[in-house]
Amino acid sequence: MLQLEKYIALLRGINVSGKNKIAMPELKIAFEEIGFLNVSTYINSGNVIFSSNIQDKDELIKKSEAIIAEKFMLNIPVTIVSAKDLSNILENTPEWWGTDNKEIYDNAIFVIPPTSVEEVFAAVGEAKQGYEKIAHHGNVIFWSATLKTFSKTRWSKIASSSVNTSVTIRNANTVNKLFLLTK
Repeated sequence: MLQLEKYIALLRGINVSGKNKIAMPELKIAFEEIGFLNVSTYINSGNVIFSSNIQDKDELIKKSEAIIAEKFMLNIPVTIVSAKDLSNILENTPEWWGTDNKEIYDNAIFVIPPTSVEEVFAAVGEAKQGYEKIAHHGNVIFWSATLKTFSKTRWSKIASSSVNTSVTIRNANTVNKLFLLTK
């Protein structure tokens, strides 16, 4: 019998400005209905922690997107990160990312396959020197900017870029909390 693995499903673009509304208790039930175990959600932005003996992430994504389409009538992109992968990602963050400095806005940009990190960089462009910092590890791009000059950054415009629907963004606090919830 295959061992249960812990995963996090990151849903893109739900409960934003009143669009793509999904209640987290209903989402939890939907994930349980497709056989995922130990299901919990974290905050309203579409973070589902669960266990499964399925180890093929593409299959997990297909099942997740299918139940969301069936239950909520929404076509929502999902990416899946295993607890092991998230641990590795957090071990490889740049030293400037995820500090306690409240003047800095730290985001993790999760690239949704089949889009690549290189495609996201090509679409958004280089970080503006002095305004933002950018690095990546695997399929995650780390981006930091000061709140004071946030509007002058290039990467703050990712939401209006051609790769907008190919990424889902979480702040450093959320990423760290999701990791703790997989323990």
